[in-house]
Amino acid sequence: MNTCLIVEGGGFKTGFTTGILDSFLACHYDPFDGYIGVSGGTIALSYYLSKQYRVCIPTIQFLAEDPEFTRFRRTLGESGYMNIDLIANAAGLNVPFDLEAALTKLEEGHVHFVATCREEGIPEYLVPNRETWIDCCVASCTIPFITKGKHEFNGRSYFDGGWSDPLPVKWAYEQGAREILVLRTNPRELRATQSWADYFGAKYFDSDTKLGSVFAHSHEWYNESLDFINNPPTDLKIIQIAPEETLNSGAYTYSAKSLMEDYRNGLDLGLSYLHEVKLEAKL
Repeated sequence: MNTCLIVEGGGFKTGFTTGILDSFLACHYDPFDGYIGVSGGTIALSYYLSKQYRVCIPTIQFLAEDPEFTRFRRTLGESGYMNIDLIANAAGLNVPFDLEAALTKLEEGHVHFVATCREEGIPEYLVPNRETWIDCCVASCTIPFITKGKHEFNGRSYFDGGWSDPLPVKWAYEQGAREILVLRTNPRELRATQSWADYFGAKYFDSDTKLGSVFAHSHEWYNESLDFINNPPTDLKIIQIAPEETLNSGAYTYSAKSLMEDYRNGLDLGLSYLHEVKLEAKL
């Protein structure tokens, strides 16, 4: 891995990321040999790797409009407020994901989806394959207290990778990446504070030292990643594409209008970035 693309998570803020990646697809831009997706970023990255232009945003819209995807009465139930397993249905039936095309890309580069190992409380950098691609996405997207809380496959339990390594720039560097493009869903300088989910998780899992620590320190790890991005090693180049202001959609809040506004914002910023790349190539 030398030139790496990292796609941050963010729930329904991923509509913004989808716009950036669609601009890349429209311009046939793919100089990367490494790809890392986190949480909702795994879905956007998957459709990019399968080269399906303007297919991810309908997937997000489909989930947003599906009355079974979010239900308050399920909040304390087994499937949670968001039925994350509907991602598999959407990818298989409603807005089909071209797995065969994505597998071809897997052969050409390193593809990893970040998930948090529930037993150890550490990030795992899952390598998807024909049998596990959707499972890896669901595992990376399974949000504690919002969805079913964990996803099990291959004898392991996982939840959202954003809790253990939300911006895996340092890990990418350790794998050999020397040029990293990070697609963000938060403004560049926005630092994390302990969220209600972090606080509740730290208290709820207080008896489980490893798992409780994930929730207690995840916001600190996020900020450490920002410090690494802002002060990278001398042999590492990091570029970010990030919204200038907070996006219209939130991780769990959205509307049809906000999703499309964020998508178009991402599309514009992606095209602006490609214009700059083209100008630099001429110099």
